[in-house]
Amino acid sequence: MRKSLCLLLFACAVGAHAAPATGSADEMDKFPTDNGLLGQWNEMRSSVAEKAHSVADRASDLVVNAMGFLGVPYRRGGSSAETGFDCSGFVRAIYQQTVGLVLPRSANQQAANTQVIDKKELQPGDLVFFNTMRRAFSHVGIYVGDGKFIHAPRSGAEVRVEDMQMAYWQRRFDGARRVLAPAATTGQQ
Repeated sequence: MRKSLCLLLFACAVGAHAAPATGSADEMDKFPTDNGLLGQWNEMRSSVAEKAHSVADRASDLVVNAMGFLGVPYRRGGSSAETGFDCSGFVRAIYQQTVGLVLPRSANQQAANTQVIDKKELQPGDLVFFNTMRRAFSHVGIYVGDGKFIHAPRSGAEVRVEDMQMAYWQRRFDGARRVLAPAATTGQQ
């Protein structure tokens, strides 16, 4: 895209320099159209807009789907609404059901197979990791926006939304990750 933009600017500059002094404004207005530059520009703009909508739709779908499981009981090793979820089973199920990506089974493997992002870059659908068992990346949830995340917390609890600003979660925050299609594997169990 950067190369195309540079070519567009260069072509405009050359066209402006090569234009006859007596040329009309109409001739100058036709230059980008006649040389196909306007079509290329519109095509690039449309492609970028489509990708942005796709990412926003995916994030929205992830969060909406995850919210549909509020109240499902925690179960160690659980990976379905019928049997209950543990934290990584919940994340894995949401990603598989919503976008068709099968993430690794454990929280630390999910952290290792996703892209590291800064906490300030968090967007809905990103993963947030915590040290809740005296080891890094022992707990995972899905960021839903506004400093909150949804997760399957612990035995005796249910899938719920929590505030990352609570002292408990702040002290245990291990990092944020973004799931990219190549980082996940499809179809494996």
